[in-house]
Formats: sequence, C-alpha cells, structure tokens
Amino acid sequence: PAGDNICEGAGDPRFENVPCFDDDGPAVGGQSGADVTAGYKGNLVAGHAPLTVPYYMAGLCPVNVHTHLGAEHRSEGQYDEDGSGPDEHRRKLAGEVRPGFQCHHYDEDDEKFTAPYDWKYCTGYKVGETYEAHWPHSIFGDCGTLNQYQSPFYDGVLCNVGLFEDPLSDLQTKVGVQAQVYTLVNDEDYFYPDLMKGMIVDGDMGKDMAYYTGSTTGTTRDNEVCSQYTPITWQVDRTCHLISASSFDKMCADMLSMRDDMSSDLYPHGSRELVDHDLTHDNHQTGRS
Repeated sequence: PAGDNICEGAGDPRFENVPCFDDDGPAVGGQSGADVTAGYKGNLVAGHAPLTVPYYMAGLCPVNVHTHLGAEHRSEGQYDEDGSGPDEHRRKLAGEVRPGFQCHHYDEDDEKFTAPYDWKYCTGYKVGETYEAHWPHSIFGDCGTLNQYQSPFYDGVLCNVGLFEDPLSDLQTKVGVQAQVYTLVNDEDYFYPDLMKGMIVDGDMGKDMAYYTGSTTGTTRDNEVCSQYTPITWQVDRTCHLISASSFDKMCADMLSMRDDMSSDLYPHGSRELVDHDLTHDNHQTGRS
C-alpha cells in the first residue's frame, strides 16, 4: 500500500557487535540462540526474568517474520546434531549460508519429504529441510497500522522508541521473539494459512515452551563476537513440527503485500552457532503459549 512508512530507518544506526569476552570473563549480556532442552540453564547470571505471558498481553505486537536455515536453538531429541534432512541441499549451500540443527522427521522414502514444491513467492527453501521461524515483537512497534511489519526487523522493533521515556530499562519486558522450528513437507494436510501473524498455537504446537532472555541472532555473531541487543525475551517451542511448503509460500505472499519492502526476508538466513554456556542466561523457564 502507498503511504508514509514512519518506521523506515528507525533501527539505524545499529549497535555494533562487540567481543563476547574480556580478561574478566563474559563482557556482554546473555546471547541467543541457546540450548532450550528442558532442564537446561546457562552459566550467566541474568538478574531478571523473561516474559512468560503471550506477548500481546504485555502490549507487544509482531513487527516482522523471517526464517533461518536449520535451528539456531537446540532442543535435544527434537532439533539437534543428530537430526537429518536432504543433504544435497546443504552441500550446495556450503560456504554460502551457515546451517543450523535439524529435526528428526525426515524420511527419504516418504514422498512428502522429497516431492518438489513449486514456489511462487519464497526463494531458497527445500522440502524436507529444517527451518526456524522468528517473529520479533515490540512494544515500540507501530502496532495496528500499515507500518507494523518491517524489514529489517530493527525498524519495526524500534519504530516508536523515541516516544518512550527510558526505553532500554527492563528491555526484556518490551522486546521479545517467538521461535518455532519446522520440517517442510509437500503435504496440504499440514497447511496453516496465517504464519505472518505469529507462531502456531494448536494441539502440540506451542505446548512445550522455553522462556529465557538473550539477544538478537544471525551469522554476524558467534561465541567470539556478540550482539549488544540484549536482554530480550525469547519464547521458543521445544518441539519440531511438520508444516507444508505452501504455508511458507503463503507467508511470503503476505510479506509482499505489506507497505514496507520485505523482500530481504523471503529467503532463509544463516544460523548462528549454538551459544556457549557461559554466554547463556540462567533464567530458563518452562510453560505453554
């Protein structure tokens, strides 16, 4: 839609990445993506708690959706180093995009994991592969307007930050991310029509959740170079789910209908390596969405 995008450029200039450690130990706040296996806690003292209510109940709205190749988080037995997928796809991307963990659903003898899908809007996706979807949420978003959804997500997260007094205090109550991990299948029994608006909460989807505080992710960060965008709340579904490729294609179509140009999020981004225990907060909690 035509009109003035008041959020454009709101995320600039961005905070630079910084060294994760100095001579005294961790030099930044907690990082993401972390291990979210039930019972896991990091070694870094948080001193605060994550949001454990649905984000809308705390006044946050979704401002973006994007995905990562493989899972940036780790959930033992669900998406971890023992998962599997179409290996030739990852070989083709070697050196271009860092892949994350894989789910355990893939079966090369089951057509729904191997039959090609005719993509119309998304690019760079592969049936049978694992993807982690992220929905950044913010109290500073231009919620309920045509400017709500933004790429890059920093513009949406920080759109109206100037209207708030001391916006960075208790940041984990003002900015958060939903994360849900899927294996893509070519099977319309797994179609969900509205991924644009947030993670799926239905049956086992969104039932076993990990809540903790961390940071922004992505491949510009690792366990040596860290994000300064911390602490923010993460609400992560510990279970890997099947979802149809058409669900993702519908999501991409919806992204293209937004006022802001979201074309930079129509393909999966690389995954950050799993965050070191000493860079992971100790405030992991369990709940359901």
